[in-house]
Amino acid sequence: MMKVSVTTLPLVSLDVDLLLLLVTEGDAGITAENIGGEIGQALELTLSDFSGKAGESVVVYPAATRAHRVAFVGLGDSADDAEALREAAATGAALAKKTNGTTVALRIPDVALDSDVTGQALVEGFMLASYEFQRYKEEDERTHDRTERFVLHAGAHEQAVRRGAERGRVIAESTCTARDLVNMSPHEKTPTLLGKAVERHAKKNGFDVTVWDKAEIEHEKMGGLLAVNRGSPEPPAFIEMTWQPSKAANSRPVVLVGKGIVFDTGGLSLKPTKDSMDHMKADMAGGAAVIGTLEALARLDVPLYVVGLVPATDNRPGAFAYVPGDVLTMHSGKTVEVLNTDAEGRLILADALSYAKIYRPELVIDLATLTGAQVVALGSKVAAAMTNRGPIAALCEAGDQSGDLVHPMPMHAHYGDALRSHVADIKNIGNREAGSITAAKFLEHFVDYDWLHVDLAGPAFLQKAMPYRPEGGTGFGVRLLVEFLTRMASTRKR
Repeated sequence: MMKVSVTTLPLVSLDVDLLLLLVTEGDAGITAENIGGEIGQALELTLSDFSGKAGESVVVYPAATRAHRVAFVGLGDSADDAEALREAAATGAALAKKTNGTTVALRIPDVALDSDVTGQALVEGFMLASYEFQRYKEEDERTHDRTERFVLHAGAHEQAVRRGAERGRVIAESTCTARDLVNMSPHEKTPTLLGKAVERHAKKNGFDVTVWDKAEIEHEKMGGLLAVNRGSPEPPAFIEMTWQPSKAANSRPVVLVGKGIVFDTGGLSLKPTKDSMDHMKADMAGGAAVIGTLEALARLDVPLYVVGLVPATDNRPGAFAYVPGDVLTMHSGKTVEVLNTDAEGRLILADALSYAKIYRPELVIDLATLTGAQVVALGSKVAAAMTNRGPIAALCEAGDQSGDLVHPMPMHAHYGDALRSHVADIKNIGNREAGSITAAKFLEHFVDYDWLHVDLAGPAFLQKAMPYRPEGGTGFGVRLLVEFLTRMASTRKR
């Protein structure tokens, strides 16, 4: 576990393997005069070959400093942007890996952002970029020279930086919880095992959890979840998490619903393996994001009443698997004609969304790796957001601030026409057009409250790493939800 601390000691006295200095493109603000000594002189000599462009870096070895190496890292021309700080810190983390830096310090740059926001962004960027999933590697193949201690040099705003750094540490660790769950081998996260993992996280971090077994799911008549589970040798689970602090600013909860398909073969509508089924351990990334969010809310003691629901099963073509043509009776009583067993995520989400009504929720947000159409429309960095009447603008603003970007898509009534069925109330797929939207229109049939839907199929799992997002599970959604819910709690307090 990486230790994070804040200091105001002189830069030259920091005994670290690597000292990081962030430099804005075209900015002469860092000089020998305001840095001092050989570090500043080294920068002045370096600037002839260093422009400060985003992603640019150079390592020097000043003699009169206790730091073994000093690296100058480019911020680009948008230094007053939290995402630019995260990506610059990620560049620093890559240098730390390259130089085997187990102790790293970073000087807080002079930017217009609040010091707590700056501290949070830098810690998030560095820690998230340092993440490695090594659970299944032999001991001699693991990376052992990880950064063990990360120090922020705070300057004049120590307390604000300290607050931001601690918040960034908790959010980064909670995001990595989600990443670990996504990256785990499917045999280690069956619905039962996933439920036990959440129970451990709840006990450790201070929120409540109840895990329903198959008999309880049958009693609740969750027809969608039970149908998807038919082909599996493993029973389903329904994970119900609660964070209800005594000082909560709301009496009616915000309910988070995460898709928990722990592995998706497509069922009898079998997926091709290459670039499809081979990544389907990630089909529970929405559920993982909800679990990580509950962890962060509890650790940060966010004064908001929040419930998390994760319906969990795998989707396999076993002997009793549900088939195209089946008509299911859902938890809500609505009937659904199944025309594609690979459109299973919406079925289990529909039951959870229907069940959420018992809470009389103020707002419900669901997160799901729901459609390939989302990736086609928005790519692998931006999730799609849709709503009936929920605060979608506030969600997008939280995305801009957190770095988990979301973009709104329309929900006009005519999109629902594609779901009309001749034999049931609705069918589970539309046509080729607007696939992400018709999936959301399906879910809309099961809500009668303010509701936001986030389709994160692209950003949840990457085949190629981005600055602080690794190949594999990214933990997308944790930072988005924590930012959104913290803002909601802060508004209520005022």
